[in-house]
Amino acid sequence: MPTPPALAQGTFDHRMAVFATDEEFVAAALPFLTEGLAAPDEPPPVAIAAPGKLDLLRDALGPDARRVGFMPNTEWYTGSAANAVAQGAGYLTAHAGPQGRIHLLMEPDWGGRAGRSVRESSEWIRYEAFANLLFAPLATTALCAYDTRIAGPAVVAAARRTHPGTDVYEDPLHIAAELDAVPLPPPPRDAHPLPAPEPHAVRTWATDHGLPAADAERFAAAVSEAAAQLDPVSHVLLWGEAPNCVCELRSPRRVDDPLAGFVPPPATEPAPGQGLWFARQVCAYVDVRDDDAGAVVRLQYA
Repeated sequence: MPTPPALAQGTFDHRMAVFATDEEFVAAALPFLTEGLAAPDEPPPVAIAAPGKLDLLRDALGPDARRVGFMPNTEWYTGSAANAVAQGAGYLTAHAGPQGRIHLLMEPDWGGRAGRSVRESSEWIRYEAFANLLFAPLATTALCAYDTRIAGPAVVAAARRTHPGTDVYEDPLHIAAELDAVPLPPPPRDAHPLPAPEPHAVRTWATDHGLPAADAERFAAAVSEAAAQLDPVSHVLLWGEAPNCVCELRSPRRVDDPLAGFVPPPATEPAPGQGLWFARQVCAYVDVRDDDAGAVVRLQYA
């Protein structure tokens, strides 16, 4: 996200609310939105939650509902966790007050994409942890809403470790290292090698394995951007069938940056020259692993 030097001393306030009933949700959300309405130098607060919960808030707020923004979480969380970083950065740039001031009530779509697998949920926990670093320069106040009926106890327990106000909060980089300690599955024996991550070759392979032409173009561009950041690339492997096409790149250079590809460039729309940021915006998963031989970057399109 664009962060002018003047914002370097922000006070990002990252809170968490856990609830098991609609009544508990309203009891946590209403004071937060009321606080936002009363905050000086701020635009109106915004509630991003499941549609049914937004209806509950409108009823509870009464006339004040006209002064609050409402957005279904299915419209905010439309892609990967890395996409959510871009969405948040873009929204704050366009709508927040001075120094990024705004109150955001945020409920990830745990009943949809975020909760569809253990792997997907882990990426969202990484996002929650990294939010403490990525948005640290801003004075945004966020309340992350966790419905135990949907998210489940394992997700809630993990999320507690990513919110500074809990008694189990941990360093975001420690959480990232823990997630990255899980070994990647080995490539299949029939993985297709390429002599270089040449876009035409990747695009042709992806098309042959079922990706529509436009998707194959985006996948090839993501591979090319990741390879440019890793340069030099010592091996390239491709495997899978559409939509789950995978490319693995190895470089003798380590990445040595847990935030690689998560820090938004000045232009938050994916564009050439953005390396791993572009790759994370295009692909469902981008795994980065450093080892004694350098780095492995694995990109999975969907």
